[in-house]
Formats: sequence, structure tokens, C-alpha cells
Amino acid sequence: MSKSQALRLSIALAICSLPFLPQTSRAADPGPTVAKDSLLVNAHTLNVYKKDYDKWSWVPRLAFRVNGPIPSGGQLYADFSIPGGPAIKFDCETQETAAGRSYQTECGGSALGDDKGTLYTGKVSFKIGMRNELAGTDVTVYTGKATIAKAHTNEVGPKAKLKFVYYVDEDWNLPIGYVYLKPADVVGWKAPTFQAAFWVRGEGYNFQPHLFYQGKEVGKMFYQGTEVGKASCESDIETEVTQQVEEGTPQKAKWSRIKCDFPSIRAWDKTGEKPGMFGEIYQMDKNPGDYELKVLWNNHLARSLKFKVGPDGKYVSTIASANKLGSDRSIFPVQIIGDQDGKWSKTAYKTDAYYGNPLTGFTALP
Repeated sequence: MSKSQALRLSIALAICSLPFLPQTSRAADPGPTVAKDSLLVNAHTLNVYKKDYDKWSWVPRLAFRVNGPIPSGGQLYADFSIPGGPAIKFDCETQETAAGRSYQTECGGSALGDDKGTLYTGKVSFKIGMRNELAGTDVTVYTGKATIAKAHTNEVGPKAKLKFVYYVDEDWNLPIGYVYLKPADVVGWKAPTFQAAFWVRGEGYNFQPHLFYQGKEVGKMFYQGTEVGKASCESDIETEVTQQVEEGTPQKAKWSRIKCDFPSIRAWDKTGEKPGMFGEIYQMDKNPGDYELKVLWNNHLARSLKFKVGPDGKYVSTIASANKLGSDRSIFPVQIIGDQDGKWSKTAYKTDAYYGNPLTGFTALP
């Protein structure tokens, strides 16, 4: 074997031995950019303030996904401006990421230490940046504002009233819904499944999703009288409340994003496979037009999300792309039905969406 052949072989073996990287594939962006629908700002409660354990404070905690490229030497960081106090700055775990790929990270919280705690509530400005000391650069990737609020702890005692649990108000999320596609487990993008997501105020469990086309429910498959491939919903993101809040605090100061999966509904099917034992699977590209997702929460109708599908099986909406959402999801307004979310701000989305980066071309439903 020649030296050049040996070198090529060693490079190939090295590539094959690389560990799995926590990245996902997507369309290329000029990057780095933050996927807006992935960003979650939390106020992490600390059981101390300046060594005083009779007072509680908070520090910021972030979770978000970055669309590459993240170059060699790139370092993501966050910078929170606290009115009347020092800024809180911290680094986020970072990994070199190619264009067209994305990287999920989180940072802050208890790792910042007790000395960073603040008592401030209200609007807090923050910046996500990326410095590269190898290249001598420092760029701003995202800027925003989070609304910090507080509620009394459920502890009892003479000093309990000085102890507050801190959280970020996420009411702006409620009117914004998402529909998107997910590659099937075996055949991938040859037959992607229908997915949807929306937010609720409160605990994210006990949901029953139903999809309608031209007023008729679709995506139902049965075998010997039992439904197979049944649609389901579960919480995939929850705001952080690190301590129990006082009884009676609305929805326990918690918000949850709910994702719904419809394994019996495909955007299209290019596998060429014949119908199986459960019958022909429902395809959206063969049924273009208007759809409505209705969701029962604790056995009561709580959400309605209407959207349009084109003859290619894809969703007809330009809101996400026009606002550079940074993900492959489409945005449609959600109607909040009933009172399970409690009292919430119906106008917050106009100014607070995506932490001070509201959508253009979007109007919430009444």
C-alpha cells in the first residue's frame, strides 16, 4: 500500500469512528441564528440572596437551538442586563456545527452560583452572542426581553412572605400554534407524519387530539374494533418552577408546550407500498384544503387550530418564513376555548412574542 493510500485509509477510519453529534439536519441558513421556537428563558429560583437564606432570588437559565455554521473556536454566551444591578454573563456549551445543521444547548441556572442572584422583577433585556477569540470576533446572535414575575412559596412560617418563587411570563405563546412534518421511523421523508404543537397555561397532560377535513374526522384506523396508530399529545417543553408556589397561584405559575403526533396521517406516501392489514393510510396530498385540529383537555374542548394544506402535502403559510423562525415549522393562530388556562394576557403576543421579537402578519383569534 502506498503512503497516499494509507493516508486516505486512516482519514476514512477516523471519520467513521467519530461519536454521534447532537445535531439535526435542516435547510442551510447564513447562521449562526437562533431557532425562535426553541428558545426558552427561565428564572431559576435560588434559596438565598446575598447569604441571606430568609430571602430568595433568581438567576437566568436558557435553552435554545442554534442553526449553524458555528465555526471552530466559536463560543456562545448570554448577557442579561439587570436594572439597578450588575449584568449577569455566562457561557453556553458550544460545539462546532456545519451550515445546514443545528445544535441544541442550555446554560445558566444553578451553575451560575448564589452570588449572581437578583430580586428584580419586570422586563429584563438579554443578548445571546458568539465570540471567537481565534478570529478576534464577537457577534450578536439574538436579542430579547423576558418578563420576570414572582409568587409566594407554599412554605409556612413568619419569614415565608419574604420567600418568592420566580418565573418568566409566557402568555405570549398561547395564541401561536405550529404544524410541521416528522420523518417516519422506518421510511423517513418518503412518508412523513403530521405533527402539531401549541402552548397551555398549566400542567401539560391529559390531551386528546382529533383532526378534521371538510368537517369529517380523519386518520382513524381500526383492527378488530380497536383503534391502532392512535393520535396522542404530550408535553415537550415546560417552564421551570424550581420551588412549590403558594396554593391558589394561577396554574401554579407554569406553562407547557404540547406536541401532538398523528402516526396514521401522512403528508404523502412515496414508498410504493400497498395498504397493510389496517387499510389505506390517510394522505394529506390527496386531500388538499382546509383542516382543523381540535384538542380535548381533561375531556373538554380547549384548542382549535385551523390550517391549509396544498396539493403537495405541505402547509400553506408564509408567517414562519417571513419572520425567519429558524425552523421547518409553519405558524397558524390557535383559538383558546374554555377556562382551563385561567386568566391570561390576550395581547401579550403583540409585544412579547419570542421575547420581544413579535410576529409580523400574525393576528390572534378572538
